[in-house]
Amino acid sequence: MQPTRVGTSDLVVSPLGLGTMSWGAGTPTDEAAAMLTQFVDHGGTLIDTAAAYGFGEVEALLGRLMTQTVRRTDLFIATKAGFVLRDGVRMIDNSRTTLLADLDGSLKRLGTDWVDLWQIHAWSDTPLEETLSAADEAVATGKARAVGVSNFVGWQVAQFHTWQKALTGAPIVCAQAEYSLLARRAELELIPCVEDLGVGFFPWSSLGRGVLTGKYLGPTPAGSRRADPAMAWFVEQYLDEESTRIVSAVVTAANGLGLTPAQVALMWVREAPGVTAALIGPRTVEQLTPLLDVADLILPDQITSALDDVSGGPHQGRGDPTDSNDV
Repeated sequence: MQPTRVGTSDLVVSPLGLGTMSWGAGTPTDEAAAMLTQFVDHGGTLIDTAAAYGFGEVEALLGRLMTQTVRRTDLFIATKAGFVLRDGVRMIDNSRTTLLADLDGSLKRLGTDWVDLWQIHAWSDTPLEETLSAADEAVATGKARAVGVSNFVGWQVAQFHTWQKALTGAPIVCAQAEYSLLARRAELELIPCVEDLGVGFFPWSSLGRGVLTGKYLGPTPAGSRRADPAMAWFVEQYLDEESTRIVSAVVTAANGLGLTPAQVALMWVREAPGVTAALIGPRTVEQLTPLLDVADLILPDQITSALDDVSGGPHQGRGDPTDSNDV
């Protein structure tokens, strides 16, 4: 994989990021170890996790794997903070105390002194200057090399970035948001915003929460998220008639190219203007392998254009002259 620069920062990551949200409950330790090894062997560095994943269990698993399977220095670890569970209710708390406690907990579970990227997991009504002070503290103490945001819309990213620049605080270097052929809302505001600010963009759920694999075009597969009562909500919004039409087009393109629908869907996201690294969340080595196989392939222009059209229309940034992120 050809490394890519995160916005205008000096950080460099692989163009694919391995998401860990399903680890623990959905992915046994041996499977997670095999995926991590394969990912690193293929040149992958970016590992995306969060304090909230499995209430810390996922970070603890990753920490163990860094002593048994891969070296800490082989990885670019991006974690998140701010989601908490209180009285059985999950909520967002971006207070300085909560965020820094989350960070300390993450470092302990990961078994490391620092993370490469520390992200505010979601926007909240906490006074922004308080959240920003936590970000500054994380970088000033060396506990995080850089900070970013997740699940912010464009104006929120711009406000965060502008305040930090005015206060000469630790600048945000990237933003995460859902983005795929089934969810192109980021093109309206977020992607133009991060490009203008020189901020990187990490799309999550690049495969449309698994729907773009085409596996839901027939009967619900056993063991899938839709078959799990606790996770069905995660995919059902993308099982409507419009989404099915888009998935069918991806399947047709894949058949013509001799690829899988998942490979085509991932390549479309990875090549989209403004994207720094596409995050993927396979639960097995079997799911991961074909995604790594196309890490350096490019979709034909006519296929990209056809998928743009069927999923909402031309991408306004496509074809514009931009500087390469390759390093």
